[in-house]
Amino acid sequence: MSRTVVVVGGGIAGVACARRLHDAGVRVRIYERGRRIGGRMAVKTEYVGPVSSLSVGHAVDIGAPYFTVRESLFAHVVAAWQHAGLAQPWTDKFSVLDEAGLRPESHGMQRWSTVPGAGGLRGLVENLAQGLRVETAHLVESVGLENGRPTVDGEPVAAVVLAMPDPQAERLLPASVASGLGVSGSGQHPVLTLWAPWSGRWWPEFDGVFVNHSDVLTWIADSGRSHADGVPLLVAHSTSDFARPRLKNPSSGIEPMLAELGRVLGAEPTPQAEWARIHRWSFAAPARTHLEPFGLHGTGDSSGLIGVCGDAWGPRSRVEQAWMSGNGLAETLLKHL
Repeated sequence: MSRTVVVVGGGIAGVACARRLHDAGVRVRIYERGRRIGGRMAVKTEYVGPVSSLSVGHAVDIGAPYFTVRESLFAHVVAAWQHAGLAQPWTDKFSVLDEAGLRPESHGMQRWSTVPGAGGLRGLVENLAQGLRVETAHLVESVGLENGRPTVDGEPVAAVVLAMPDPQAERLLPASVASGLGVSGSGQHPVLTLWAPWSGRWWPEFDGVFVNHSDVLTWIADSGRSHADGVPLLVAHSTSDFARPRLKNPSSGIEPMLAELGRVLGAEPTPQAEWARIHRWSFAAPARTHLEPFGLHGTGDSSGLIGVCGDAWGPRSRVEQAWMSGNGLAETLLKHL
């Protein structure tokens, strides 16, 4: 049997797990079905805005828009990113938009983003993955058990980690294992992410806005303020109810989302954007979270080690929770390998 641990999924949970295992001397491989790692810390690079942004492009965070820090373990990772010139504090105050209009929230958690040229939030995941064996465009079809040992597409391995939303993990696993891990029948909330630049800012000054009175939008961010490069570009997240009937044709959401931006931000009709793009997130956020920090099947002695981790494992879905889940699973695996 191979002594290699395979991590399926190259988001921050999977990379955190692989990083800890690798640093402890365990052979580990990451299989990522996409062309690049990052998961929902995804980024699109657009060459728009001021001359200062044209040389490196403007990183548009089309998944998670920011992250927060509560746990000391994660704080050490963030400090390393900051020391490397990748991460920076963004703001501790977002705005709220409801029937009463746009109003700032009270000072809360410090939200973090990245510096210009760092590659957006995905750049942080790529930094964490330095030195790890990563195979992109690698689609895993099944994870199983043969004679009590875990396999990935029929290949025996020491252990398997599924760093992905519950419905995707359920699809890969034997039904009994999926049920035992608690990933069967879990739902996910879909989201459409729209981003568009304008020749100049027509909207009120804000960093990010929680939208509470719209059937179309839940979140709007000023991307130029997030990355401190001044690009006049908005990123908007849809409601799940708006996204769900448009998942097969996400481009059908562009015009109504643009129109809603103008309506909620007080500039109806919406000024003409230079262009607009949209991304479909079928598994944007878990419909329910687990009380446990991760799931683990087996002990490594007589039954195969199969773990599940991600942002659904813990009290609240967030970037930090995903990292904690992956790192915590790795710590437990090290006791059994």
